[in-house]
Amino acid sequence: MKLPQDDVIRYIRAMGDTGRLPVPREKSRMTWNGLNRAIVGCERCERLVGHCRRMAEVKRAAFINETYWGRPIPNWAAKDLKAVRILIVGLAPAAHGGNRTGRVFTGDRSGDFLFRAMYETGFCNQPTSRSKGDGLELIDCAITATAHCAPPGNKPTPAEIGNCRGFLDETLRLLPGVRGLVALGRIAFDASVRMLERAGYVMPRGTVGRFGHGAVVWSDNRERFVIGSYHPSQQNTFTGRLTPAMLRRVFETARGLAGMEGVVGEAATEIPKI
Repeated sequence: MKLPQDDVIRYIRAMGDTGRLPVPREKSRMTWNGLNRAIVGCERCERLVGHCRRMAEVKRAAFINETYWGRPIPNWAAKDLKAVRILIVGLAPAAHGGNRTGRVFTGDRSGDFLFRAMYETGFCNQPTSRSKGDGLELIDCAITATAHCAPPGNKPTPAEIGNCRGFLDETLRLLPGVRGLVALGRIAFDASVRMLERAGYVMPRGTVGRFGHGAVVWSDNRERFVIGSYHPSQQNTFTGRLTPAMLRRVFETARGLAGMEGVVGEAATEIPKI
């Protein structure tokens, strides 16, 4: 697989062992499309790169005739980046979902569960996510992940998450209008809080900043917040730990806290005191 153009390659190499993109004295010239090219072209984690490619070769029987993406999954955002107010942070792509379709939360039941809630709260234009080109568009939001490659057992290592940290930081930088982050799962929640800290925000620690479904933490200046949700994995949705109403309520709350107009529910008026 060919790596992206030279300037993007330099960004990947500059991350080194820290997993962070360089912070130049002058404003970064990285663009949204350039960032996504860097993500797709990244090969820093041999275990994950190998797993993505193996899954693309082995395939699941139901998708045996499809051509898998088999690479890191890029970010996805509403067409107008300046209008993005909510950044959704997931864990990592599914081996036969995003790793197959090339789009985050696309082609699996977790995606259907997520986008149903987003559709009902005004964050996308349809409730299903089947494949690229299916007409699905995000509204005033963007989606990223703590790790952009599908990991074995759906469990990226801390080092692998660290290798994607620079991409996460740059994602936030390129979305200056983001007011809040919806973190899907504890790992995404902790990563979101730490990302805001690296961006210069003072975030709560200890029990106040602990993950929980519906838990909200604000930066000390009340400019940005993180709201947690159980991950829409089948393990959580099939057992009833996460219900459609619970996830919908998280997005309603996020919309209300961000001061967004449009579809809101009762949760939007209940502003957590954390």
